[in-house]
Amino acid sequence: MKQVSYRVFKRSLEFSFEAKTSRGAIQTHDAYILKGSTSNGIIGWGEASPLKGLSIDALPHFESTLLEIVNQLNQGIDARELDLEKLPAINFALETIKKDIENGGKMLVYNSDFNKGKPQYMNGLVWMNTPHTMLQEAILKVKSGYDCIKFKIGAHQHDEECKMLEQFRMHFDANKVQIRLDANGAFLTDEALLKLKDLDKFSIHSIEQPIAPKQIEAMQEICAKSPIPIALDEELIGLNPSTDGKKVLQKIRAKYLILKPTLLGGLTITDEWINTAESCNMNWWATSALESNIGLNAIAQYTATKNNKLPQGLGTGALYLNNFDTPLLAEKGFLHYIASKKWAFPDESEELI
Repeated sequence: MKQVSYRVFKRSLEFSFEAKTSRGAIQTHDAYILKGSTSNGIIGWGEASPLKGLSIDALPHFESTLLEIVNQLNQGIDARELDLEKLPAINFALETIKKDIENGGKMLVYNSDFNKGKPQYMNGLVWMNTPHTMLQEAILKVKSGYDCIKFKIGAHQHDEECKMLEQFRMHFDANKVQIRLDANGAFLTDEALLKLKDLDKFSIHSIEQPIAPKQIEAMQEICAKSPIPIALDEELIGLNPSTDGKKVLQKIRAKYLILKPTLLGGLTITDEWINTAESCNMNWWATSALESNIGLNAIAQYTATKNNKLPQGLGTGALYLNNFDTPLLAEKGFLHYIASKKWAFPDESEELI
């Protein structure tokens, strides 16, 4: 690939609602957008937006580190010479730019039927709120076309969340609508199995990360005894999928992996996680990590090449009031790529120097 010059832009994405998780509320999310330009005018875009409280590179000096790396690249240092193992979001951005440029600089990170009009199946995400509001939002999502609903749980009393799911099941049985849960590690280790047995009454497809990560023995026991299949998410962060990651998967024996390229270190390493999961007889789906539409586009195009039949977690584009305009459209339980729609990119005022 020809020498690439890089620029960095920053946009503080504003949520269109109060986004709550078991780790607290989020009002904004800083998106760092990288633009790579070749000498013959081909442009590629990537996104490095670590998630506070979760990404290993979401540190106070991330911005200065990013600018220093871009400065090194612009001085001619090859990206392969840089140690980006502990900077997964930056590696994701640079990998995306490289693939975009190789494909002609048309926001075409991967070419698949998705870019030609075949939509991707996805879940409808219900953020934490009051149980009543969550129930109403879930009902609206089903009525709008979603048949897989993912609830973020763990912030309310367990009995209240069970009542909410019970009421949801009174409206929609398991033959019509699938329920996924995401606890974000909120359950105490000694209470997790009891709570999972309670939740099993509502025909739950799976639950992500019921307890906090790095409790390998406890998670192994939960996976062995839980009536609900377990999906690992935070458990993967910071691990090499071919070494420590494989050992963790072989020991824990969960059913599913949740793959987030921004947190894992890019698309190539996500491939390695998929290969490791399959060697352990585990399935997977991909989920965005609150990126802007630029990062979401790369993840969606990547996922489309895998022909994974499970609903993906790709419906985050509409979360923000000031996202980048995009051909991506979430509608009726599917993510569409409308090729006739134009992209909008950062303007000059957003550049970091």
